[in-house]
Amino acid sequence: MDGRAEYLRVGQIVRPHGIRGAVKLAPLTNDLARFHALDEAYLEAKGEYVPVTVSGAGVNQGSVTLTLSCACSREEAEKLRGLYLCVDRAHAVKLPEGAYFVCDLIGCEVSTSGGKPLGILTEVLETGANDVYLIEGERKLMVPALKKLLRLVDTENGRIVLDEAVLEEVGLFED
Repeated sequence: MDGRAEYLRVGQIVRPHGIRGAVKLAPLTNDLARFHALDEAYLEAKGEYVPVTVSGAGVNQGSVTLTLSCACSREEAEKLRGLYLCVDRAHAVKLPEGAYFVCDLIGCEVSTSGGKPLGILTEVLETGANDVYLIEGERKLMVPALKKLLRLVDTENGRIVLDEAVLEEVGLFED
């Protein structure tokens, strides 16, 4: 494989829901409808991925309620609190061109179109208008994820190239 994560987090279990083992999930995806079609998933626990069957999903005002095969009571659901629900890449949503999974961006080497290395992308902040990339290098750098700035995003090879001229306009270096 190309170093990208095999499993993608789609939500985090925040608490039990009801008495029959359902769980409330904080979604980590923009596509909440994806939960209606989700049959198989994985629970991420201490670096292990445990397969689970999803037998029911409800989406209501930005929250998700799921019925999982591994929890038949409130007590069993309580034990899942804080765990991440993941899908494998084969069952991930298909992204439109120019969109990327955050986990694939983290760790990419970032440089300018002139070849100057800037550092490693360490975090993506979702601000609403557009994402902001945090880059750790010789100097810390914050840049908005703008099409005019991103010359190349190659997650398979872990590379991002920023347009040098645009970077001067929009980049914020820590002094």
